[in-house]
Amino acid sequence: MKKKNGLVFIISLILTGTIALWAVFLKDSFTTVSNVVLDFISINFGWLYLIVMLFFIVFAVAIALSKYGKIKLGPDDSKPEYKTVSWFAMLFGCGMGVGLVFWGISEPISHFVNPMGMEGGTAEAAEFAMRESYMHRGIHPWANYAIIGLALAYFQFRKNKPGLISTIFEPLIGEKGVKGFWGKLIDVLAIFATVAGVVTSLGLGVLQINSGLNYLFGIPTTLVIQIIIIAVISVIYIWSAVSGIDKGIKLISDANLYIAIGLMILVFIVGPKIEILNNFTNTLGQYLGDIVPESLMTKSYSDNSWVESWRVFYWSWWIAWAPFVGVFIARISRGRTIREFIAGVVIAPALGSLLWFAIFGTLGINLGINGELALDTLAEIASVPETGLFVVMQKYPLGMVLSLIALVLLCTFFITSANSGTFVLSMLSSEGDLNPPNGKKVLWGVVQAVLAVGLLIAGGLEPLQTISIVAAFPFIFIMIFACVSLVKALKSEKV
Repeated sequence: MKKKNGLVFIISLILTGTIALWAVFLKDSFTTVSNVVLDFISINFGWLYLIVMLFFIVFAVAIALSKYGKIKLGPDDSKPEYKTVSWFAMLFGCGMGVGLVFWGISEPISHFVNPMGMEGGTAEAAEFAMRESYMHRGIHPWANYAIIGLALAYFQFRKNKPGLISTIFEPLIGEKGVKGFWGKLIDVLAIFATVAGVVTSLGLGVLQINSGLNYLFGIPTTLVIQIIIIAVISVIYIWSAVSGIDKGIKLISDANLYIAIGLMILVFIVGPKIEILNNFTNTLGQYLGDIVPESLMTKSYSDNSWVESWRVFYWSWWIAWAPFVGVFIARISRGRTIREFIAGVVIAPALGSLLWFAIFGTLGINLGINGELALDTLAEIASVPETGLFVVMQKYPLGMVLSLIALVLLCTFFITSANSGTFVLSMLSSEGDLNPPNGKKVLWGVVQAVLAVGLLIAGGLEPLQTISIVAAFPFIFIMIFACVSLVKALKSEKV
């Protein structure tokens, strides 16, 4: 192992281990500190998150439509490494992960029950719920992922640079700067944000899988069962990561996509079809028409808690995920044009997410509008999102079948997030090696599983998510400079 290789790897392991030990053994102080810092950032820099996330959309669209849109991410004669369906399946499974299933019903219900500035449980609240769910899961997160993904894919495939986020900044700080302190700092922060983000998602996924098994089969919701679930799924995601992208990761991502599409079709058939179609159409129009004012919505002289706890929290969470998802998307995008990359990474998955929330969000809200579930019952569902999916599905025909498919989908989304996360961690700690050693994959796969178990024991999933968001705050500026660096590099292209 090269010395420079080992430094980032060792520092990352020490930082991750230290934070994990703090979260497990000193949970109260860890929770207090992480919440205080997050509150400070949300209150004082919420405006910055709102502006930056809108800027990422404008930048992505502008680059795609510019003369640089036809530039290949690789040599001019390069072809896409993966078929479009598999490419989309892998980036979608990585970018949204288990959160799509976890929040697909519960988030719209949360907004429906407790909307901002209006009475809950009304038709107006239903429109608000769908609109805000679209905002949080639509174009914004994917444009955010595209910033790191596009810049990194350009430099690693067009300029033959290592698959490290630090290499993006060579046009600004030079090769010496990239290999020095600042480059290593960027790569260490990226590794920590990836570990924390993936481990948090794994923990949430395990809770929902266990809740589904309990609701459907009476299997108890206990720590022992959750550890068994982690152990079984860890074997699968480590195997798929070790097998590589072409075999394990691609295979499971393809299966995940087809299961997700199948579940959406089935839910649409048995669900309130006209309401789903009306919701999709109406909310899409509102979303596109109000995207700028909604993106910049904040309050100076009245209660701003909703914006801080939902919008700013989501924007900071997506930025925390940007290093992980961006690196993986870049890795699988060789041979695509910049325009094709933006369309595939921003537009297509955003539409898929919007369609998902139109179907599953309507499924839950419809029960409240029609009076089949009382508002307080819906509030309980929203407060325990890991069971909400199954409670709502049981109210519709084929509820058991739908729940079983959803349970399988939870597992495949769980695995697609974990195996891509394991692959990315191995790349970032192996000096950007596009095919990192299997030993690193096994190590990082085990580290993620052990951390998830430890945090479940300590009940520290939420604080870890909070601290990962705090640690990712510098990525706001890293991503802005990534845009500057990419534009500077593109100006040297003859187009």
